[in-house]
Amino acid sequence: MAYVITNSRAGFQPIATTSTVKNHALGTVVHAVDPTFGEGEFIYLLGVGSTVVGSVVGYELSTYQTALAPVGTAIPRAIAFAMSANVASQYGWYQIGGIAVAKKALATSLATGVAVAVKTVGLISSTGSLKEVSGAITCLVSSAKSASSLTTVQLMISRPRMQGRIT
Repeated sequence: MAYVITNSRAGFQPIATTSTVKNHALGTVVHAVDPTFGEGEFIYLLGVGSTVVGSVVGYELSTYQTALAPVGTAIPRAIAFAMSANVASQYGWYQIGGIAVAKKALATSLATGVAVAVKTVGLISSTGSLKEVSGAITCLVSSAKSASSLTTVQLMISRPRMQGRIT
């Protein structure tokens, strides 16, 4: 993925880069374009350990601190998808809109246009009762791409969140 930020201000940290220096205000939102995936929307957040590209993270709306998305029923969290291996005490971009490439549970096969859930910490899986991710569905899934041997899936996302009411 080669997203290029389209906002009119210069000097943005590149989308796929992690930094030990906070280059922007936490919570900054930008738009960027990729030649394959089109336009996406991204938020600048503080990383957490064990993050890899495509990790599903929850983030606090007051501190913008991330945590690998938890497993549970009706856990209200805004979520995003890591664009870099943005580990603890580092800063980077997370996708919140457009076509995202997400890490998935290895044994999971998904079809096009289905809802997804977080049933393994930090990974997308098939939907489960009160674990569904609102604002995310699978896209562009062929029979080859749904194979359980693949580790990622493409999702169409729009400000995704875990089920439950965010207060």
